[in-house]
Order: sequence, then C-alpha cells, then structure tokens
Amino acid sequence: MMIGDLAQRTGLSVDTLRYYEKIGLVPAPLRDSGGRRVYDEAILGWLRFLDRLKATGLGMRDRLRYADLRTRPGVASVRERREMLERHRDKVAADLEKLADTLKLLDEKVDLYRRIESGEVADPVVPLAEAAAVPSPVGARGRAAS
Repeated sequence: MMIGDLAQRTGLSVDTLRYYEKIGLVPAPLRDSGGRRVYDEAILGWLRFLDRLKATGLGMRDRLRYADLRTRPGVASVRERREMLERHRDKVAADLEKLADTLKLLDEKVDLYRRIESGEVADPVVPLAEAAAVPSPVGARGRAAS
C-alpha cells in the first residue's frame, strides 16, 4: 500500500509516517520503480501497537528503544523487550490505581452534591462560612482583594 493509503488507514499524517521512518520507529519500506514508498500490510499491526504504547504514556525514547530491540534477533532482545513492557505495565497499573482512587473520590463528591441539591443533607460549607464571618473578598473600590 502507498503512504497515502497507510495514512488514511492509520489516521496518521503522511508527514508523521515519514518522520517515524526517518527516526527509525518504523522500518524503511520498499520502493516502487518511481521511488514511492510501498508498505506491507504488516506495518498496520506495528503502527497500532505503537499507538497503544503512546496512549499508555510510553515516551518516544522508549518506543524508539523498543523498535530498535525489535530489529535484533535472539533471546536477549526478547527478554529486554519483555522486561521493558513489564516495567511499563507496572507503571500503568499504578496509574490506574491512582485513577480509580480519584474516581471514587469524585463519585463521592458528586453523590454528596446531589444529596445537598435534593435537600437530603445540608451543605456543610455554609455553616462554616457563616461561623467564621468571612469578610467579602471584594475590596472597598469594588475590586477583588488579593
């Protein structure tokens, strides 16, 4: 497939595909008699994998390292790629735990605000503000105090 077809199928721009080739993230494709890039269907799977790695937060340097290792045959390369993915997987799992905790906190706050809006519970902030007799943040000239 030609580079335009690949761009359309992956959602990447032609410039991005050329850049990925230039930096070694994707292997150089074959060229036709006119010098145009001709990609094999297998590149689609590799680009989908790279997109998923990017989506998980794996940096460009690590994606380049992984791409380089992928070109090297042997158990050492396989082991290093596996270890790289395991380390990144551990980071993603830790990030997911933090996000799950944050989601739980947000759900609790949303539920509290719904209960306040329905009159089921009182807004806990109002009595605190009234008890503290907080002065207005607007200054004498009508501007917000700093």
